[in-house]
Amino acid sequence: MNVGGINPVGLSSTGQSGEPDNALLRPPEVVCRLTRMGAAFPTRLSFMRLLVRRMAAENWQISCQCFELDNAGYGTAVYNVSLPGQCYSLVVFANPLADSDRTDRVIASAWDAAFVLFDGIPGKADIDRLRQQAPLQEAGRFEATDLILSRANRSLRLFEYTCDCLASGRQPEPQRLMNVGYLMRTTAVYGNGKFGAGDHSRIASRPETQNSFGAEMLTVYLIRLFTFDQLEHIARQRSPQTAVPLDRDLKRLLGIGNATGLGMAPFVVSHPELLHQWFAAREIALARVRSVSRVQLAELQRAEQLRQRVLTHLAQWRVDDPAYQARNQQLSDDLTALGCWLEDAKSGFTGSGLLWDILYRWAEENLSLDAQELLVALMLELYPECTDGLENMFHIAKERRLDVTMPIEDLRELMSSQYDWTADFDFSDAKENTHFWYVSENKLEPRFGVREEEQGAEHEMPVGIARDMTALRSDLAQALDGTIVAEFLFANPQHRHLVRRVQALGHYPYGEIRDNLLASGCSPLDILRFKLAFFGAAKFDPKSSLWTRICMYQGAPLPDELGSAAVDDWWLAVWSGDTA
Repeated sequence: MNVGGINPVGLSSTGQSGEPDNALLRPPEVVCRLTRMGAAFPTRLSFMRLLVRRMAAENWQISCQCFELDNAGYGTAVYNVSLPGQCYSLVVFANPLADSDRTDRVIASAWDAAFVLFDGIPGKADIDRLRQQAPLQEAGRFEATDLILSRANRSLRLFEYTCDCLASGRQPEPQRLMNVGYLMRTTAVYGNGKFGAGDHSRIASRPETQNSFGAEMLTVYLIRLFTFDQLEHIARQRSPQTAVPLDRDLKRLLGIGNATGLGMAPFVVSHPELLHQWFAAREIALARVRSVSRVQLAELQRAEQLRQRVLTHLAQWRVDDPAYQARNQQLSDDLTALGCWLEDAKSGFTGSGLLWDILYRWAEENLSLDAQELLVALMLELYPECTDGLENMFHIAKERRLDVTMPIEDLRELMSSQYDWTADFDFSDAKENTHFWYVSENKLEPRFGVREEEQGAEHEMPVGIARDMTALRSDLAQALDGTIVAEFLFANPQHRHLVRRVQALGHYPYGEIRDNLLASGCSPLDILRFKLAFFGAAKFDPKSSLWTRICMYQGAPLPDELGSAAVDDWWLAVWSGDTA
C-alpha cells in the first residue's frame, strides 16, 4: 500500500536500513473502525509529545512578563514563549467564581480563569482589551492576534487541599494527587477563527504551528505552568513564613484536566485528508517496528519495564464507568499474558527474526482491542527512530478540487475501491438512521440527536458519510456510460460535495471512519477517545457516551527540564515514589 504517496522507509534500532514490508501496514478496514478507534492510547507521535520534543530541540525559552495576582490569586499574568524567529504569549485572567457557577458544561458563562494565546508580545493596550473580552469567551470580541481562547476551573477540593499543605510547610499526599491528576480543568480550547479568534491560516506556514493543533497544545502546556505558579503564590500569601513550593516530582505528576464533549467529534469527518495523515503516520511507524529483524535483549527488557509501567498506570487510572472498569480489568489481565510472552521470548532469545511482528500477530489472536492498541503504543516507545520524519505529516496544504471532466466510469471505479464498505449497511432499516448530528443554536456546538424523538433533523450536519455515499452510488448506477461528472452533477447537484470527497481521497485510504455514524449503536465516545489520544491525553473517564474527562501533560517535563535527557520519557506517567 502506498500511503498518501509516502514511502515507509525506516531504520531499526540496530541501524539496519530498508523498507518495511508493506504487508505489515494494517489496512483501513482494520484500523478505521469505531471500536478500535475507541481503544486508542497516546503514542510517541501524539501532538503533546511532538511539541515538547520541539521545545527541547529548539531551546524554547519561557518567561513571565507579568504576574499581578492579589492575595487570593486573582488578577493578570502573562507568559512569553521565545523560539527561533517567533514569540507567543499566554495572557491569563483569574477571577472569583461562586461555587454555584462552577461546572464542566459548555453552557457555563463564568470560570476561574480565562486564557488567550497571543501572537507576539502583548502591549498594555492589548492586555487591557483582553481583560475586558477574554472572560466573556464566546461573547467577547477578538482580533487576529488572539490565536487561541480557553477557560478553566480549579479542581476545587484538590486545589485547596494542596494549597493548605504548601502553606503549612508540607507536601500533599501523592495518592490524593493521583486520584485526580490535575489541579485545573479546561472546558474548552478554541482556535482556528472560532468566535472571532485568529484564523489558522495566519500561522499555518510556521514550523511550530503547521502540524495539527500545535497552538492549542502550547496553550495547554502554559496553562499548566500558570496553575503551579498561582497555587504557590496563594500558599505564600496565606502563610509567608511557612509556605514551601510544590515538590518538583509531585509537580511533574500533575497535568491539566479537560472535559470534552461532542465539539471535536465531527472534525475527523470534515477533515478526511488530515485523518488519513494521523492514521498513516502511526501505521507506518508500527510497520517499521514490526519490520525490525535484529532485536537486542535490552529492547526486550525495556518492553518489560514499559509493561510494568502500564500496570501501575492502570492502578492509578480512576474511572467510574462500569464498562470502562471492565475493559481496564481485561487490559490488566492481557498485560499479564503479555508479560508471559515477553518472558518466554527472553528465555529463547536469539536476536534474529521479526520478533515484534510475531508479537503483534499473537496479540491480534489473543488479546482485547484495548491491549492490541496499547501494544502498538508500547512498541513505538521502544524504537524512537522508527517515528523519525513522520512528525511532519500532521497537516494538509492541498485544497480539495472537483474534476468535472472525469468520466462517470472512473468515478464509479473510485467509489467501488474506496467505499465498498458502505454496502455493509441497510439504510432502509430504521436502526441505521437512528441518530442525526446538528449544531446547537445557543452555543454553536455539535449535538447528537435521536431522529424519532428530537426536532432539527432537517438541519443535520453532513456526518452520515456511509448513508450519503450509498445514495451517491445508487444514483451513479443510473447514470449513462460515456457521460462525465459535470453532466451527472447537473442532474444530481446534491452530490457535489460527495463527488469532490471521493475524488480527493483517492490517495488517502485512511481518510474515512468505516462505520455508520448514524446507527443506533454508534458511540461518539469512540471518536472522542481516538482524537484525544492523538492529542496525547490519557486516563479517559467517561461520564456518558457523549463526553469524557481526560488528563493532559501528566508527567511532562517542566519548562526548566526541557534540556534533560528524560525529556521524552513520560508516556503513561505514573507515581512510583514514596510519600513526599
